[in-house]
Amino acid sequence: MIRRRTAILLSGCAAITAVVLYQPPRELLAGSSAESSRLAVPVVEAGPDTRGVSGDVQMRFVRAGERVAFPVHVKGSAQGFRYQWIEVGGNSSADVERPLIGDTLLAPLTPGFYELAVSRSGVVQRITEPRLAVLVPFELKLGSTLNGYQIGRYPAEWGHDEQAERPAGFVEVREDDLDLPLTRHMKVRDFVTHDRQTVWPRYVAVDPRVLDKVELVLRELARRRGEERMDFEVEVHSGFRTPIHNAGVEGSARDSRHLYGDAADIAIDADGDGTLTIFDAYRVEQAVDWVERLHPELAGGLGVYSSRRFATPYCHIDARGERKRWRG
Repeated sequence: MIRRRTAILLSGCAAITAVVLYQPPRELLAGSSAESSRLAVPVVEAGPDTRGVSGDVQMRFVRAGERVAFPVHVKGSAQGFRYQWIEVGGNSSADVERPLIGDTLLAPLTPGFYELAVSRSGVVQRITEPRLAVLVPFELKLGSTLNGYQIGRYPAEWGHDEQAERPAGFVEVREDDLDLPLTRHMKVRDFVTHDRQTVWPRYVAVDPRVLDKVELVLRELARRRGEERMDFEVEVHSGFRTPIHNAGVEGSARDSRHLYGDAADIAIDADGDGTLTIFDAYRVEQAVDWVERLHPELAGGLGVYSSRRFATPYCHIDARGERKRWRG
């Protein structure tokens, strides 16, 4: 009898312990409270492919209403998620919610900068990197202007060649947008034309290939100093140039790559000594050659400018698609 009572007592204790220790899987928690809903939704983040080959590109570019490759990784069940684009710096939605299916998302119809909001079970997760820049189509430029901003005419507009090169569109930039990151080291302000216009918004062409290329060069410079990544001092002297501004830049080519947003004139303190010298420019030159060897799809121009008429030596880097080299 004593043994039987002892067995019953032990069984009861074990049952109580099992109830206390057991926690149901998060996916099975009831959604009756904000906390339980939060736990029921897996973590969502942008896939690494959205940040370019370098992994340091923080802005995607797409024309209004087009589909953009934007793979999203879900840590847990991916069923039932929906997505919506939200304006950067606010909570205004750019479009209706849509089911999150596959790696291709539909871009908003209105130009601007957006962040992806993904929701399920009443819980919203906002992805702030990378962001999306929806372009104003090139075709909306009227003559030399776009919404009051003087751009000028492209070589393609002088003739009737429909295949001649031109930007796909322009990023619409307001003063509050200037410090938005394009990459780990560059911001929107680095690509705004250095003209004397005071009208806002301004319009900028940016080719993501040059963003990726510059960041790969910086990673190569870090590798040569024994580091995987480093925060370099980078001065962007010139990014995008409107045709009308480019015409007044001394020594600039009539069809300069700056017109198409795939070029940047930059000075990098490659050796980290706090000064910009010709030796920094030579290190950048070597890094560009190595990056193009590993990534031939990013081939382009490299100009090293070290004349005394420049305040500091700097390099022109572009991603035009074919190798070019010069010194100035």
